[in-house]
Amino acid sequence: MVRLAAGGSALEYQAAANPFKPYVAQLFTPAGRAVLRDAPKDHLHHHALMFAVSVEGVSFWEERPAAGRQVPVELKRERDRLSQSLDWTTSEGKVVLREERSVQLHEVPGRAATLLTWHSRLQAPAGTGSVKLTGSHYYGLGMRFVESMDNVGEFFNSAKSEGESVRGTERLTNAAWCAYTAAVAGRPVTVAVFSHPANLRHPPRMFTMTSKFAYLGATLNLWKEPSTLEAGRPIDLRYGVAAWDGRPDAAAVEALYRRWREL
Repeated sequence: MVRLAAGGSALEYQAAANPFKPYVAQLFTPAGRAVLRDAPKDHLHHHALMFAVSVEGVSFWEERPAAGRQVPVELKRERDRLSQSLDWTTSEGKVVLREERSVQLHEVPGRAATLLTWHSRLQAPAGTGSVKLTGSHYYGLGMRFVESMDNVGEFFNSAKSEGESVRGTERLTNAAWCAYTAAVAGRPVTVAVFSHPANLRHPPRMFTMTSKFAYLGATLNLWKEPSTLEAGRPIDLRYGVAAWDGRPDAAAVEALYRRWREL
């Protein structure tokens, strides 16, 4: 486990595939409250804050014999930043995607929030003409919250919209950012995901659900619009994740989002 720290904020990164992929295993608010949940019994493949899609018809989100694995190749780290090379590999051992990933923890003035940037550069392997990215409506950068945040929280977003109903409480909303407020140890906390304007298909389709558990993710709408990644033409995806103690209003979330965009 790799721990990053900056300005009193901290996160923990699972650098080894556990068992199928690396991910941010824990994120703490400035007061030290943990907000992420790893491998709950109802969905063992939900790993805290993780990124996955399907490539060439192989799911890298699921964890079953036919699923793909994000195989670590190289890891570099500093106090507040890590970078990792990953080979997205099928169950037969074929590399179908290469990723250069970095996770950066930022210092926020006044310790108002914990703030990180997740950057994934995706590229087709050498010698491959192109690869096709697909997936379910929730595939992308997603996070599972601690159990106390399930069923009781409230989502709000930059678009001030409820979005499209998919099934049950699952919704998709075009928004530059989406936030969720609930409670940890009886105290309110808020977690938000930000999308950089340069991202493919910005603003993303933000995936939200409130029962039977709470989930928040930024998706590329691949379930309706598959994307073809041409050799020699990588794509860069930059997302921010922020965690506050308390209930910041939409204006406060927007202000941090605007600050993050300029980092």
